[in-house]
Amino acid sequence: MDYRNSDPLVGPRSEDILPQTATTAVKVVIVGGFGVGKTTMVGAVSEIRPLTTEETMTRAGVGVDDTRGVARKTTTTVAMDFGRISINDELVLYLFGTPGQERFWFLWRGLFEGALGAVVILDTRRLEISFDVIGRLEERGVPFVVAVNSFPDAPAHPLEELRQALDLPPTVPILVCDARRRDSARDVLLTLMRYLHSQAATPEAL
Repeated sequence: MDYRNSDPLVGPRSEDILPQTATTAVKVVIVGGFGVGKTTMVGAVSEIRPLTTEETMTRAGVGVDDTRGVARKTTTTVAMDFGRISINDELVLYLFGTPGQERFWFLWRGLFEGALGAVVILDTRRLEISFDVIGRLEERGVPFVVAVNSFPDAPAHPLEELRQALDLPPTVPILVCDARRRDSARDVLLTLMRYLHSQAATPEAL
């Protein structure tokens, strides 16, 4: 039967199709406190249309969510963000952004399953919200790098001072990024891949 008024079926865009040369897929988790830029990073770097689960913030979060420094934020991730980036012709990263509000942290367990590594996004205006995030990764033994997101009004600190404040081992990479820029977000992911490779090549890390 011919439905002349029906919408045609639309297939995936060409850029959404996984390259045939891809041989290795890696799961990476993007973590951090509320409003640090996780959704922004996934959206900036993903080569496919990112999946987001952002919802409008409601009064349910009043007195519960810490909105210091992000008072103008009107939406929040309630489940996860998802994106994909091809590092080269063979290596593909699947990116999973976690919810930042503590009342949604129960979802982290499932998102961490099978993750090879993680990116911790840091906001120097609210350094303290990163302590529990890093602690959870360390408890689970998930290797990670720390990306300091460059907010215009955020105080700048030497990276080694931040390393000491976060009590990071000297081997954990920490770098400055702009989560809005694709090239900057990609550099963070490349840093994570190099770190994971160096760990795999070091007997002491096994």
